[in-house]
Amino acid sequence: QVQLVESGGGLVQPGGSLRLSCVASGIIFRIYGMGWYRQAPGKQRELVATITSGGSTNYADSVKGRFTISRDNAKNTVFLQMNSLKPEDTAVYYCKADYYIENYWGQGTQVTVSS
Repeated sequence: QVQLVESGGGLVQPGGSLRLSCVASGIIFRIYGMGWYRQAPGKQRELVATITSGGSTNYADSVKGRFTISRDNAKNTVFLQMNSLKPEDTAVYYCKADYYIENYWGQGTQVTVSS
């Protein structure tokens, strides 16, 4: 079956960095568009960044210049490098895989930015 497993979340001080990873299994990873989304308490889930099968990237305005999405097709893994973290980046971060009408979500990893 399809599994997306996120890791790398945790508690970090403002201005710090974290690198999230999402390992996929059960799909032909290289043909899927991949994305990171986040959901803060009491808020709707929102797009953070996406990367197409061809490597084109897209970012939410709130994270441009601070976050970088990348993928390693040999390892079936998508990454989110998060720098200059702010308290408002606190949320559960989810990985998503998309291929036409097929889409799959991971279980999420908590990121907390606090001093």
